[in-house]
Amino acid sequence: MEANFWHALWDNKDIGWHKDETNELLLRHFSTLGLVPKSRIFIPLCGKSVDIKWLLEQGYQVVGVELNELAIKELFEYLDIRPTIRQVGSLLHYRSENIDIFVGDFFDLRQELLGSVDAIYDRGAIVALPQTMRSEYTKLLRTLTSNAVQLVITFDYDQSLMEGPPFSVDKKLLDSYYVEFYKIRLLETIRIKSFGFELDENTWLLS
Repeated sequence: MEANFWHALWDNKDIGWHKDETNELLLRHFSTLGLVPKSRIFIPLCGKSVDIKWLLEQGYQVVGVELNELAIKELFEYLDIRPTIRQVGSLLHYRSENIDIFVGDFFDLRQELLGSVDAIYDRGAIVALPQTMRSEYTKLLRTLTSNAVQLVITFDYDQSLMEGPPFSVDKKLLDSYYVEFYKIRLLETIRIKSFGFELDENTWLLS
């Protein structure tokens, strides 16, 4: 997906994926990551997710990357945090206590900027990217995080019903990206109705 596609959605407030409550799947399954307090959690393509507030309140550190700066401005307003902002290469770095957000293209992120992370929370990143970009995304994600444990939420549906995003990522596709490097375990499947049809929302632990 081109950057302009996502910027237009944010500019037009066409952000149906954004929820105003903490994700129930995160609440139910976060403990499977086996993290200790102060662990650092990476959220790729984080938007202005309210899940970040919950993670901070539980005593974790959060690092994210997001293409659209408006989303991050609204995130820090919601958190009632005034960050420091600096340019790091092609990215902007919004920073405050226990939170670092990089604004710009995920593919411009480097490990020396990201720093060490203990886990990845992929709520909407892998399903936001078309198949042509997904292999590159998963490869860079593994490189950036040294194959950190992941909590991943995906959708599984007949792709002919909708072009996406969100795109369908079934078990076969997930395996193709990660099975060589992770043990993949399905934690929960819920059947939901969205976009005018029924689909499965799956929660996975990659360890």
